[in-house]
Amino acid sequence: MVASTAVASPFCTWLVAACMSVSGDKNDYRPKPSPSPALFSSSKRLSRSARRKLSAVTECNNFSGGGGLMSSLCGSGIMNLMNSLEPCEEYYRSTFGCENGFSIFGLNNVFSKNRIQKRINRAAQIGKTTAIAVQPAKDATTKKKPVTKKRRVVVTGLGVVSPVGHVADVFYENLVEGVSGISEIEAFDCDQFPTKIAGEIKSFSADGWVAPKLSKRADKFMLYLLTAGKKALEDGGVTEDVMKELDIAKCGVLIGSALGGMKVFQDGIEALRISYKKMNPFCVPFATTNMGSAMLAMDLGWMGPNYSISTACATSNFCILNAANHIIRGESDMMLSGGSDSAIIPIGLGGFVACNSLSQRNSDPTKASRPWDVSRDGFVMGEGAGVLLLEELEHAKARGAKIYAEFLGGSFTCDAYHMIEPHPDGTGIALCIEKALAQSGVAREDVNYINAHATSTQSGDLNEYEAIIRCFGDNSELKINSTKSMIGHLLGAAGAVEAIATVKAIQTGWLHPNINLENPDVGVDKEVLVGAKKEQCNIKVALSNSFGFGGHNSSILFAPYKDQ
Repeated sequence: MVASTAVASPFCTWLVAACMSVSGDKNDYRPKPSPSPALFSSSKRLSRSARRKLSAVTECNNFSGGGGLMSSLCGSGIMNLMNSLEPCEEYYRSTFGCENGFSIFGLNNVFSKNRIQKRINRAAQIGKTTAIAVQPAKDATTKKKPVTKKRRVVVTGLGVVSPVGHVADVFYENLVEGVSGISEIEAFDCDQFPTKIAGEIKSFSADGWVAPKLSKRADKFMLYLLTAGKKALEDGGVTEDVMKELDIAKCGVLIGSALGGMKVFQDGIEALRISYKKMNPFCVPFATTNMGSAMLAMDLGWMGPNYSISTACATSNFCILNAANHIIRGESDMMLSGGSDSAIIPIGLGGFVACNSLSQRNSDPTKASRPWDVSRDGFVMGEGAGVLLLEELEHAKARGAKIYAEFLGGSFTCDAYHMIEPHPDGTGIALCIEKALAQSGVAREDVNYINAHATSTQSGDLNEYEAIIRCFGDNSELKINSTKSMIGHLLGAAGAVEAIATVKAIQTGWLHPNINLENPDVGVDKEVLVGAKKEQCNIKVALSNSFGFGGHNSSILFAPYKDQ
């Protein structure tokens, strides 16, 4: 055994050195003829250790004279090594150099021709067997997956609670007529604040939509959400009979909020000043942003995807796109998606005042929100909820649903620049729009309407406008407007309410005006913006933008539904 190892080790050293020394193309991995003995006469190619081992082999060869002890060692050591390696037939022929044995070691007479031939045949047979064994694995890796048709997503229901209407049709009719929902705040005394105006909802009742006991306990953001969600179902023709036929495991709710139950939380703090015993036991759960989606799912019995997303004022678009993706991936057939917020309370108003974000045009509230106008002085807070019923196309057709529009896709990006201010070059916005177009497979020239985020802030309006022009500047048909000019900024609900306005624009063919746009800022082309009156438009593809504190950017795309 010791002698066998002594021979096998030098042989392995020679084998490695020979492979490294052979000349030729380094990328050619085909079997090469065995190197000649002359190759080993040069010691420059080998390390000191290899030269010592090669010298030992030479001495052993000279001592044996090609027979005797060396024959026994080679027969037991080297061949055992070769058996463990099991090389191919070509290797045996190239390495042996002749049919009788290892010509490079002068051992031509060690093995008989028949014995060598048997080993060659055995190696060849093993190679064939191995090839057969691995063939199925090779087929499995190269087999193509069957082509599956992408699931299309359509909008089949709309639910809204807003300063200008709580029914989708009424809401959009008021927008088209230029009705403003901004007025003085009545919910609390705001004399101590420099801003005293908002897009406040003056009259709202959850009767018939939310259980009376829950209405007394829940925050308004939740009441708005539950009401708008159920109105979307009603608008989509999802009756009690239809509900019984739905696969509840494939129906989900994804409605977000930027700030959640701020009123419930504020009330809890006030009660805590007296005693914790005075606190609402539902204070914490009703304050969380996810609880609105959860409560609606409990009410409906829907067991599909259910959660909320909070990305400040971009929340709704994030929810809508993610809800659509659940449908596209086959995880659900129907999703209620959108956003809700109600932060017109002292802590909410005071927080935005402290940020120097709000308009102080208190003397003329309806003129306060004026996107792109040179005299704009900040945004106006609003409140409400918007919910879209998204549905897989074939599922909607099977139940005979009314289809408002098709959801094409969208994208998200981050400015990675500042907590409140947008990137001055609009880089993140432009990137978001470009990615949304690419993801949706939409050509930029097909987009002829944009419902902009435009909040009526100095930097935000211009940065978005410049990014839009950078992406669509050569599109002479493009028209842009901002719903916020009439309802203010609904924070986390803004994107959903504006998405509803976008869908209604596709359905009706009318674009609502940009009210208060009297003197466009420097660099703003008035021809691109919708004017002070409604305009008719045959929309091919519509884009809706929403951006939020933290640098969150989102763009989603809708188009008229066409049966293909």
